[in-house]
Amino acid sequence: MKTFLASLLLFSLVFPSLLTAQPAASNAARRVVIPAEVLAKLETHTNLTYASYGDRELQLDLFRPKGEPKSLPAIVCIHGGGWFQGNRTSMRPLAQALAAKGFVGVTISYRLSGEKKFPAQIEDCKAAVRWLRANATKYGIDKQSIGVTGLSAGGHLAALLATSGGVKELEGDGGNAKESSAVQACIAMGAQSDLETDRIRTLSGTPSNPHYRPFLGGTLDEIPKVYALASPRHHLDKSDPPLFFMAGEQDDPSTHADEMRGDMEKLGVQTGLKIVPNAPHAFLGRQDGLDMAVSICEQFFKRHLQK
Repeated sequence: MKTFLASLLLFSLVFPSLLTAQPAASNAARRVVIPAEVLAKLETHTNLTYASYGDRELQLDLFRPKGEPKSLPAIVCIHGGGWFQGNRTSMRPLAQALAAKGFVGVTISYRLSGEKKFPAQIEDCKAAVRWLRANATKYGIDKQSIGVTGLSAGGHLAALLATSGGVKELEGDGGNAKESSAVQACIAMGAQSDLETDRIRTLSGTPSNPHYRPFLGGTLDEIPKVYALASPRHHLDKSDPPLFFMAGEQDDPSTHADEMRGDMEKLGVQTGLKIVPNAPHAFLGRQDGLDMAVSICEQFFKRHLQK
């Protein structure tokens, strides 16, 4: 009996939330659902290979309104996961919801840091954009109007994609080299926009941190030029497209991109910030967070991509 009580006490200290009554999840916090009637109105093209590196192939999924004869702007949706985990299916609800609003919604896979270090991830994102342009006629895409969004690590890659147009070191050899990888608008969600800060220096120097060293190959102090190359803020110039930020209210303030937005305002590049009330870092996993993201994306991308 004493052993049982001791075990119960230890369990309660380690997992206290499991031994207390939990309130029922609110409708807003439940997993997201795209209504069947919305999905029925979409063309769905899955597992389309967009890049090849020897025997290694990368796929994307593409969603488009059925029966729409004209070319539409495309929005690439990039998944998060700290650059070392995750997959494109997590961005499917956002891509489908945007397709229902009159866009071509696209989710992409990319090589994770356990397979290949930076710049492989941004090379894959750029290859996906080039593929969309090369296949624009087939899939009804306006190749002059391609936007990008992403959450967390995907938000970072989206912002980097937006600010690094024309940076040859990040293009890679994923195919369709004659096409441009530039995008015309971006919404970065829960994203790190500056990888050269004291905060990142501390995190990259922490042995247990699973993100920065596996992704970039060392600490900020060890390889500062690599961190600069991977930093969206580092590449800013006045030719960059509109770049908007979203973040959950409960997320770290670094996702607000205050310094980067200040730089953008000085350069005359359109920017802004939307905080999702009472939301965590991964707010797209909640119905209220997804609904707000869809609304913001629809307004933003219609303003900057539709002609």
